[in-house]
Amino acid sequence: MSRTLVFGGARSGKSLLAERLARESGKEVVYVATSHAGDAEMAARIAHHRERRPAEWQTVEEARALAATLRRLCVPERIVLVDCLTLWLSNLMFSSQRDYPEVGEIVLPPVFAWERADLLAWLDEPAPGDVVFVSNEVGMGIVPAGAVSRTFVDEAGRLNQEVAARCERVLFVAAGLPLALKGAPC
Repeated sequence: MSRTLVFGGARSGKSLLAERLARESGKEVVYVATSHAGDAEMAARIAHHRERRPAEWQTVEEARALAATLRRLCVPERIVLVDCLTLWLSNLMFSSQRDYPEVGEIVLPPVFAWERADLLAWLDEPAPGDVVFVSNEVGMGIVPAGAVSRTFVDEAGRLNQEVAARCERVLFVAAGLPLALKGAPC
């Protein structure tokens, strides 16, 4: 069984590549959507992703308990596509429904540490099925001015490093072109 991380910038083609990998696996596909429609723009993005997916793919929406969901869904005869880790991270960061200061220390809610640790623990277990994770690369630009934005960029970078270290294959996507950083190319 294998684990793949597909990451890249916004509109880089990472989700399309992950969907292609899932489709070409020949296995039953379960799509784990980590986003929720908080506003009209996000609702439109979600609708666009839904329209692209084949009708036979099962969709599971899970905004927080990702490791528990993977433990339940991952079996040898299927591939699970998780789109995306950075939205999941954002869900955890803002799960307490409070505003963060733009200056000063950011204290993340306890669920952030628990769920992140649970996902990494799950990744340390033997792979019970194939998984493709999609994530955003948000650390290649300028350092954000606000504390909450810097915290998000830092945490996303740390998560991508941790997940990449535990995956057999890591693909970076730019302009729709995948670059194999670890494991087999596409």
